[in-house]
Amino acid sequence: MVQTGLPYSKKLSAHTSCVNSLAFSKEGRWLASAGDDPYIHLWDFNQKAFTGPRSNVFTVAFSASGQYLYSGDTQDIIYQYDLLHMSSPVAHGPRTPSWRDTRHEDSIRAISCHPETDNLFLSGAEDGKVILHDMRTQLKYSHAQSLLQHTAEITCVQYHPTMTHIFATSDNRGQVCLRDVRMAFGPLSQRSNAGIVHEYVTTIAKQGTARMARPEASSLTFDRDGTFLLFACIRYLTSDPGRRLGHHIPTLYSLNDPYPIATFSDRFNANRIPGSSWKDMYSNSCTMKHGTFGGLGSDRDMFYAQGSDDFRTYIWKIPDDAELLAQRAILDDSEWHNCPRPGEIGYASSLAGSRYVPFEVSRPFTRLGGHGSIVNTALFHPHRPLLLTAGIERFTRLHSPTPTTPCTERLEATPLEVRLAASSNPGSREVLLRAMGMVDDSDTEEAEDDSQAIAMFDHILRQEGNGDVFSINPWTPGSDDETDSDSIDDHEGVSLQ
Repeated sequence: MVQTGLPYSKKLSAHTSCVNSLAFSKEGRWLASAGDDPYIHLWDFNQKAFTGPRSNVFTVAFSASGQYLYSGDTQDIIYQYDLLHMSSPVAHGPRTPSWRDTRHEDSIRAISCHPETDNLFLSGAEDGKVILHDMRTQLKYSHAQSLLQHTAEITCVQYHPTMTHIFATSDNRGQVCLRDVRMAFGPLSQRSNAGIVHEYVTTIAKQGTARMARPEASSLTFDRDGTFLLFACIRYLTSDPGRRLGHHIPTLYSLNDPYPIATFSDRFNANRIPGSSWKDMYSNSCTMKHGTFGGLGSDRDMFYAQGSDDFRTYIWKIPDDAELLAQRAILDDSEWHNCPRPGEIGYASSLAGSRYVPFEVSRPFTRLGGHGSIVNTALFHPHRPLLLTAGIERFTRLHSPTPTTPCTERLEATPLEVRLAASSNPGSREVLLRAMGMVDDSDTEEAEDDSQAIAMFDHILRQEGNGDVFSINPWTPGSDDETDSDSIDDHEGVSLQ
């Protein structure tokens, strides 16, 4: 049914500003969407809005049973909503939170609920804190013991789906690692190595360039079995559109392997389109992207989806992991410098270390339209062949392989054409300045469409779409990690079972 992609879609309209985060309850009944308006909408697919957040909402998450919904915003507040005790679960109207937490001191970037119990969840924020929240009456840890203070801004935190004592973190310096709850929290006497049990090599080298770089890891996600971990980078660009490995492409790791086994790009399409550039191909430099694994109706996660700065959503089919490992190239220092492919990207833990060149999945399974600006979030339904996408615009789009689904009325064919970012002109500049609050528009009615947000991000694309990670995020060994870079391989022998 999905062999022809997901050609049908419809808008789910309720928000009045950018949609930043999507989350499904485990059984797939409820979809939560959150954004800058600031509201959380719950879809069955009927809609309901909650009050509580007072600023942009970056993350939403359901507890294991689906009883609780959590949100985190830019005013450093976590809200909990008890869905079980609402008087009418499908009624319209505002709902107040049942609990709130204010221990973070900066924007909350991620919330991850324990996969088996409703009582526990993790939160990570730009203050560098990871907090283990325990909602049980008898708390295991004090507030101080449930706090892990990191040395950089936390960009994502995620529980492993089956090993419930393991969680993953990423930060704005590009460090991605697995941590053990038992080593990360509790009394100081039982803590060890900030809980780190395995670290992934995210530093990159480019053939012909002396320096190395470490892109910012903007998000990470596990597949449903916890076999794979994939993270999205930002600010990882090259000026050569033909070398798609030079773009900040999604990077796939096998759980116990410190080096990546695959990257995802659209170089196949780039090579077929004369004069292609980052403006009309997969790219990611301007916003935080959140991708997802999914099965499109299968009980095995065979696909990965992520939004792009070219206003599309990309879905890649994941090859067998044995095939990926067999295709990965490992080059020693001399082989690397004699490599005949200028611009080749390799991953290395030191300046003179071996370069690991992962297999590149260069042909997407499908590319989806339906948006007029950057797509930030893509989320597969956990059981049905559906994909939800959202971003700069004020709607969420539901994609389907068929024009009808069990959960919504008839869908239309998704427009195939995708616009390019507009070139600068006096009119667009005025809209941009108004969107940024730099022009007094008190006498002007608020825009009833997405024109201001689109104009602002078109400007950002023009300004930042060609950045070079080797200038923006240069890396030197041991400069800013919780652990020295030389210790990366030391974690390989740690059992994660």
